[in-house]
Amino acid sequence: VQLQACGGGLVQPGGSLRLSCAASGSIFSITDMGWYRQAPGKQRGLVATITSGGSTNYADSVRGRFTISRNNANNTVYLQMNNLKPEDTAVYYCNAVIAYYRGGFFNNDWGEGTLVTVSS
Repeated sequence: VQLQACGGGLVQPGGSLRLSCAASGSIFSITDMGWYRQAPGKQRGLVATITSGGSTNYADSVRGRFTISRNNANNTVYLQMNNLKPEDTAVYYCNAVIAYYRGGFFNNDWGEGTLVTVSS
């Protein structure tokens, strides 16, 4: 199973970016999907998660500015980021909890990360 994230880049403060992450390979079922980020010198932390039913959870620092969504038909999760701030600069990692086959355990899988830089 592979998680491929894209959409990062350089943006000015106040700007917007949209990240996407597609899961591919041997996938029977995906429960939660989400985004985490790691800034230089800091630990990786939660940005937002979404269940298969569409329930969402956000870090306080991004609530009201970021929106997470998913397309269950193509196993893709999105993160719309608006009103970006310099403190949002980080490597963003997508995450998915995946069962590879019927009756299998759920695995916590990670993508390689995409860099978001917010700077003027």
